[in-house]
Amino acid sequence: MSVRGGCLCGAVRYAITGPLRPIVACHCTQCRKTSGHHVAATSAPRETVEIDGAVTWYASSQAARRGFCGICGSNLFWDGPGTHISIFAGTLDGDPGVQLAGHIFCQDKGAYYDISDGLPQRSQDDPTLTTQVT
Repeated sequence: MSVRGGCLCGAVRYAITGPLRPIVACHCTQCRKTSGHHVAATSAPRETVEIDGAVTWYASSQAARRGFCGICGSNLFWDGPGTHISIFAGTLDGDPGVQLAGHIFCQDKGAYYDISDGLPQRSQDDPTLTTQVT
């Protein structure tokens, strides 16, 4: 499997050669603040992700950092503890072969929208959702 993606302006491109986790929507305050809404992300083992171009990293907490394009501002990655790096699904090219599997940090979601797709909703993180790999 090989999936590619990148930022809006094309200055940062990436290729993933390993398995992807199903997409999870995160409604935490940090994701909402960095994206303007919730974030939909997949993840892949770090060693299977090759990044070309200069990613700007922001330490959003003591445990994690967020990667974006310093030119166009596209949010690309969330990098926290563990063996995987999260990739924002909207930056993937074409059909990555994975679908939305559920929602995490729903207690922090914006008051202006409802989650009504029938998928699992968790008030906090859920390792059952966030560690699945296809």
